[in-house]
Amino acid sequence: MDAKIESTAAAAGEPDLAVREAQYEKFVWDNLRRNYLGNYLHGMLGMTGFRLVNAPTFLPAYLHMISGSNAIVGLGLALQQVGGVISPIFGASKIEHRTKVMPAALWMGGLARTAVLGIALSGWLLKGNALVASILGFMLMFGIFMGAQRVVFSLLMAKVIPISRRGRLQAWRNATGSLIAAGLAYFAGRYFIGPNLFGNGYGTTFVFAFILTTLGLWALQFLLKEPEPPTTRTQGRFRDRLREFPRLITEDRDYAFFLVVQMLASTGRIATPFYILYVSASVHMTGKLLGLLSLAFIGADALSNLVWGYLGDKTGFRLVLLFSILAWAASTVLLIEIHEPWAIFLAFFGLGAGQSGYMMSAQTMILEFGPRDDLPMRIAVSATAESITATLAPLIGGQLADLFGYDMVFGISIGMLAAGLLLLMVAVKEPRTARLAAI
Repeated sequence: MDAKIESTAAAAGEPDLAVREAQYEKFVWDNLRRNYLGNYLHGMLGMTGFRLVNAPTFLPAYLHMISGSNAIVGLGLALQQVGGVISPIFGASKIEHRTKVMPAALWMGGLARTAVLGIALSGWLLKGNALVASILGFMLMFGIFMGAQRVVFSLLMAKVIPISRRGRLQAWRNATGSLIAAGLAYFAGRYFIGPNLFGNGYGTTFVFAFILTTLGLWALQFLLKEPEPPTTRTQGRFRDRLREFPRLITEDRDYAFFLVVQMLASTGRIATPFYILYVSASVHMTGKLLGLLSLAFIGADALSNLVWGYLGDKTGFRLVLLFSILAWAASTVLLIEIHEPWAIFLAFFGLGAGQSGYMMSAQTMILEFGPRDDLPMRIAVSATAESITATLAPLIGGQLADLFGYDMVFGISIGMLAAGLLLLMVAVKEPRTARLAAI
């Protein structure tokens, strides 16, 4: 065993590793129903709330309304992503030696939700440049703690949900959460934002997002029973763990190319904050239309997740990743080529389906590369690499949109997605198949 990994039960007289592994596996299956429900409720309610914040409609439209600048919209999305560059590594270094990580999950998840509340309250309490600066600051905070919680909650799912059940869990929690979010998005666009409810319709929408995500975190806290793993890493210094990044990447060729695919696809997000602004420049935007396009985007997430989850459980998630990137690119082409209402609705539906499939497959495939004890840091490496490109993309995209228009931004997005798709097809094997072949 790696010298840097120590047994959690190394004392004399305790069961050997094979017995501890069997006990760990038994605990997982004995508590599967309870943990499945906890993860389902947390994911469903969290998906509902965070979809309202992350959908490429409400927050970009709000930032553009109060600032009047494409560059500010790009800056906001960049700050949200830059928060996720270092925080996953920091989060992983703080939990990889722990036998229980739920306490850290509550702190990181709670602070991410506090940032959403801050965005909401800013709209009522501030105006002008102070409002813009406050929302940008809370977007940075949101990104920091979302990056950290991504590592923690991915590790929690890997600990308590067997690999053969992860796809369907994500399918149903994402589908139901997205259905609720889709209905709420349409309702928010028409009844909150349209009439500017309570003096700030966007703020009201984000308060709802905060309440729903907080309920999800409470459900996970009360229901989840977390096992202690048979082995954990010894606690190391942050800078020492950074030095191990090259080993984590180079020791697995498929993982290294998968990482590049992630970075190319996340660069494709250069166009994401400008989908709704592009449509606004082509047709008259109303609160009702904003809600309808949000319904298309988030509703596609709900319906497609059932397909993505069961397909992933059956074949592995490489095929899901391939189809989802293809749908994402094709929908972007449709959006810029045909400006009829039906085509715009269909494009937003395809963008929602493609991006949800990408998120599910990328976050699940990462759990299947390499040894279990390296999992927290491997998740962190992927999250950090993805966040670097996702940070630069909207920031550059905002400048390019102001200088050259949206068509160039969309063209770059399509090119990055096509490159990622090609690399995935020729250089990345399905990790589940490769691992079973090695047994």
